[in-house]
Amino acid sequence: MCRCPQRILAVWPTQVIDNPPVSWHIVKAFRKNHTSCRNSRLDEKLLIAHSVNLAPQQGGALLHLPREKAGWQWMSFYVHRLLPRQKFETVTESEEAAFVILGGTCIANWGQGPIQVGKRTNVFDGLPYTLYTPSQCSVSISAETTCEIAECRVPSAAKLEPKLIAPSEVATSLRGGGNASRQIVDVIPPAFPADKLMVIEVYTPGGNWSSYPPHKHDVHNPPSEVDLDEIYYYRIRRGGFALQRLYGGEDGKDQTLKSMDGDAILVHSGYHSVVAGPGYDVYYLNFLAGSARLLAVSEDHHAWIRSTWNGTDPRLPLVR
Repeated sequence: MCRCPQRILAVWPTQVIDNPPVSWHIVKAFRKNHTSCRNSRLDEKLLIAHSVNLAPQQGGALLHLPREKAGWQWMSFYVHRLLPRQKFETVTESEEAAFVILGGTCIANWGQGPIQVGKRTNVFDGLPYTLYTPSQCSVSISAETTCEIAECRVPSAAKLEPKLIAPSEVATSLRGGGNASRQIVDVIPPAFPADKLMVIEVYTPGGNWSSYPPHKHDVHNPPSEVDLDEIYYYRIRRGGFALQRLYGGEDGKDQTLKSMDGDAILVHSGYHSVVAGPGYDVYYLNFLAGSARLLAVSEDHHAWIRSTWNGTDPRLPLVR
């Protein structure tokens, strides 16, 4: 169970913000495989969580989603908004963590002295700064401007080194073709010296499909597929939306969820794909963790579409 202390402190007046309300959609499903604790009981599985609707000039927690409420084994996920001069402090204890600066500038200290991080004003304004920290690491982040931070934690006892990943150190590429073109930003790829976490940003032009062809990663059968839980955290401009289809999982359901700005969709099992509403560019931040640090997936019968692709969407890349 995650008992890590997390605090958002306002320098003046002093303020502590803990465990805010959050809206969840939950589906109950009986897991058929009884060979592990993960698959041996009636679980409540969270599929979508909505951010708290804070006023633009209000700081606090936008999302607070510990793994116990998500109903899975690996990841806890939080999104924080800091106003200028507010400070966020935490200790990773028995977890590794990644802190992705969604927007704004701040001063971060993880035991190596204060360092200025952040550059983009929002996720559509450039590439990210990300702080990776192993277990037993103290972190403080003090906002210089209004700053939003996505934090993901995974249980870990590995003895690793913290690292600040600058925008110049991430790898960007274009994937897919035609109206399934998107931009991939590899932030913490499998080759990065972490224990379990992987982090990816994806930019999808309005009207395009992403995570396509639909794929899954819910069976540990390396090298062809590994069992990974996955978070999709959405940011969408101008009141737009995305649709995400989840099907073929252990609950036997076929569902299509509407994602708005600030929503998080949790992929427990089965195939999944995304389409951006026409006219609305879509960003999502993926966190993955599971049985191995491999991005090994199985695709369904729609994989034939690859043979029809002839070049990528000229709107890409959306960020540089």
